[in-house]
Amino acid sequence: MALLHKGASISPAKKDAIAAWIGSQRWYAAKGRTPALRPLFAWRLDDPEGEVGIETFVIADDATSPPIVYQVPLTYRGAPLGGADAALVGVVEHSVLGTRYVYDAPHDPVYAAQLFALAIGEVEAASSSITDAVEPAVNGIGMGTRGWRLTESRVLSGEQSNTSIIGMAVDADGEPQPVIIKVFRALADGRNPDVELQGVLAAAGSTRVPASLGAVAGSWPEAGKPGRKAAPDAGVATGHLAFAQEFLPGAQDAWREALVAAGHGTDFAAGARTLGDATAEVHSLLAERLPTEPADPDRVAETIAEMRSRAAAAVAEAPQLASRADAIDAVYDAAAQADWPAFQRIHGDYHLGQVLHVPERGWVLLDFEGEPLRPLAERTRTDQPSRDVAGMLRSFDYAGGSVEQSTRGHSARDWVENAQQAFMDGYAARAGHDPRDAQALLFAYLVDKALYEVVYEVRNRPDWIGIPLTALDRLLPDAGQTKEDQP
Repeated sequence: MALLHKGASISPAKKDAIAAWIGSQRWYAAKGRTPALRPLFAWRLDDPEGEVGIETFVIADDATSPPIVYQVPLTYRGAPLGGADAALVGVVEHSVLGTRYVYDAPHDPVYAAQLFALAIGEVEAASSSITDAVEPAVNGIGMGTRGWRLTESRVLSGEQSNTSIIGMAVDADGEPQPVIIKVFRALADGRNPDVELQGVLAAAGSTRVPASLGAVAGSWPEAGKPGRKAAPDAGVATGHLAFAQEFLPGAQDAWREALVAAGHGTDFAAGARTLGDATAEVHSLLAERLPTEPADPDRVAETIAEMRSRAAAAVAEAPQLASRADAIDAVYDAAAQADWPAFQRIHGDYHLGQVLHVPERGWVLLDFEGEPLRPLAERTRTDQPSRDVAGMLRSFDYAGGSVEQSTRGHSARDWVENAQQAFMDGYAARAGHDPRDAQALLFAYLVDKALYEVVYEVRNRPDWIGIPLTALDRLLPDAGQTKEDQP
């Protein structure tokens, strides 16, 4: 294991180097604020060649309240890493080793290879404070892929909340296997639903998710109150740090397929129907394999109260919604009186961009983490399948709305309605029940999702706010329409 240089000085300090860099990262949540970092825990991986230092920090950021906990893996090199200028965190001077180039570790192939080896159970984590010691707080969770090794890696661009490493591994038989390793950036106490739910589905033999290869779990001191070091008796948080899966190269995501089809007016009913079937299949497996909860009056009231709270927050942020507030409230009143099915685990952030079309395999669902802005405790609770159904129906509407937004005058309404109906037909045929029969419940989740979209557009793309606002105008006056008129 790596030799630790006790007493050595580093300038600038690691925490300061991270603080100067972290604010510009896509996954950093406190945009526009000055990071206030507080180290909680650190651990290492060993480079088999002994050349590259690999250290992962778990850091609380007191720029927000409560603090957000981030995972920041770094590599230290004695010379610049070719082609990785954009991943350079900083340059520091080590009193023993001299100049060290510090990189965001997922961009470093040595880190990628060793993280993958840890995830599948081939290596152990090392202590960041004791030379030649294992770090017991960090463990790999192999899932039947011992003997594999990562030979190529690159970081997937464009992600907002995590960092994914795309790579090629060689399996125990010497065959190349494409893989993806997701490094979770924002950490919270509890099982990450992406690892948990996809793992359950994969273990059940489902081909609707990528095969699970391994994961990394760890424990760290709870963040506590801003500005305070963890007390000796502080609580301990435990969660997933990384997840390794089968990668599906060449697969097209459903959003791009739907957008092209909507733009050309090409019928998408067949694809939408099979997507509905796949969605119901996943919901059924999750209900079979994981606990469900009855929809008792208290839980229904709690859920409706959460919807009303989000609606009030949306109206406060988007004054355009004020004239619709009474109609929104009436939708929730109707849902509160409806019959609700049992609560179960669901995808949680379901839309066309979370689904891949894989040749000879069909639709494959990804990213079961749930809405990234919701606390982990909420994302790991049981919920209503109607939330996922509504999310996908709204996604079809967004595909059509995007076409209308870009073409100005072209209507994609017929395309949207045909795709939505076909999706629901496929879902109903597989599930044995039709969410359109519970129209009050479905409408509540459609309105809830559209309000989420309004807030997103106000914050990020004000010119696009017309898509969810127009959707609300279509939904709200017709809340009592018959099943045949439903999306």
